[in-house]
Amino acid sequence: MLSRRSLIAALAAVPALASLPASAQEGGDASPEELAVPGPIKDMPLGDANAPVTVYEYASMTCPHCARFQTDVFPHIKSTYIDKGKVRWILREFPLDPRASAGFMLARCAGDDKYHAMIDVLFAQQQSWAFVDAAQVLPALTQIAKQAGFTQEQFEKCLQDKTLYDGVMAVKQRASDKFKIDGTPTFFINGKRFGGELSVAEFDKAVEPLIKG
Repeated sequence: MLSRRSLIAALAAVPALASLPASAQEGGDASPEELAVPGPIKDMPLGDANAPVTVYEYASMTCPHCARFQTDVFPHIKSTYIDKGKVRWILREFPLDPRASAGFMLARCAGDDKYHAMIDVLFAQQQSWAFVDAAQVLPALTQIAKQAGFTQEQFEKCLQDKTLYDGVMAVKQRASDKFKIDGTPTFFINGKRFGGELSVAEFDKAVEPLIKG
């Protein structure tokens, strides 16, 4: 297990604001078969497994572009495509710093039924925990976790779970090695790569031909 002292020291690190524009991201498209290979921790998909479009999003919980996409664009995608069986969505971990890793771990520990809601809350409240002084990080994350039903013991146990931490980092490592991801958010829409934050119009333009086709 990760010790409480090492946890606090890690979370004290300033977040790495390494979200990159599309032009700065290397790598190309990927085969749907390669993308579908499961990692050491299971995917948490949304939508119909038989949907004509599958999207993989690699994100960091401390990426401002990812947070803006989640709050401003993703609700449209969910209501228009995911809820109507047109798109299957898989969010995968690509933490850029220890605080992002902690956020993903808490979402996993919240349970399968609360995972996506926890992701939403952490992104919506990103400013309150990701970009604050070191002494404020744990209290802010504790408050969010307790609102999701965590006890103090469960909160600390989650963030000290080395197996979970290693799993999150393995997802990131495979994405880096296999798909050459070096910034967030990065999307693969039926295998086609889109680097950087997408607008509603850009997403619609990318998926509509795939659905109609």
